Amino acid sequence: MSLQPSELSKVCFVFAGASTMDRIMSKRNLILFIAYSVVICGLLALMNDFGTALVFFCAFLLIAYLRSGSMGTVALAITALGFAGVLALRIAPHALNRFTTWRHVWQDPLSGGYQQTRALMCIASGGLFGLGPEGGLLQYVFAADSDIVFATVSEEWGLLVALMMVLSMGAFAIRTTRVARSSFYSIGGCTAAGLLVIQTILNCLGTVDILPFTGVTFPFLSNGGTSMIGAWGLLAFVKAADTRQNAS
Repeated sequence: MSLQPSELSKVCFVFAGASTMDRIMSKRNLILFIAYSVVICGLLALMNDFGTALVFFCAFLLIAYLRSGSMGTVALAITALGFAGVLALRIAPHALNRFTTWRHVWQDPLSGGYQQTRALMCIASGGLFGLGPEGGLLQYVFAADSDIVFATVSEEWGLLVALMMVLSMGAFAIRTTRVARSSFYSIGGCTAAGLLVIQTILNCLGTVDILPFTGVTFPFLSNGGTSMIGAWGLLAFVKAADTRQNAS
């Protein structure tokens, strides 16, 4: 039995960010939230969980932009990420290997590019309609039901079903929190929905080698109890922001 703290801390991060930024925008609140974000991302870096650290950073950008509306703040944060990323690549060989393999998986198909090359071949073999449940070979590859679950679904159920899963997450984000009860609900709901969409993008595009492979889970689909609890926790923010009559 295992526990992934970073999955549960996503819910805490959204709550803390929305609570802090819901108040009058002051220098003290902003500094506290930035410090809180830096501590969380630093701890994730120490755990070699750079994929989740990237998700947290994107959540920070969403919260900062929703409250300030300033692209300058976002640009400054992205610049800081660039410096932090270079530092992380120099001190963490694991992260550096991920980036050196990116876009070159076929040059090292038996080591660094093993999962992605197998995922690409299995997506192709599944075609549009798939080979049937447990009818593929990707199920024998490590993390087939978590990190590269998009390829597993594509192989067994077909590319059409896999793309529908991605589109459903996008539609969910577009539909959510257009009108909320307060700025707290608006910031929390939009950030939670954004986190789920960002995770989906990183999982799918990392699997097919369009983005670096981060090992981020696909919400509500990847195997893992902590990941599922975290996804439902984020969904709760979206549900709480719904102002439609009888929404519950």
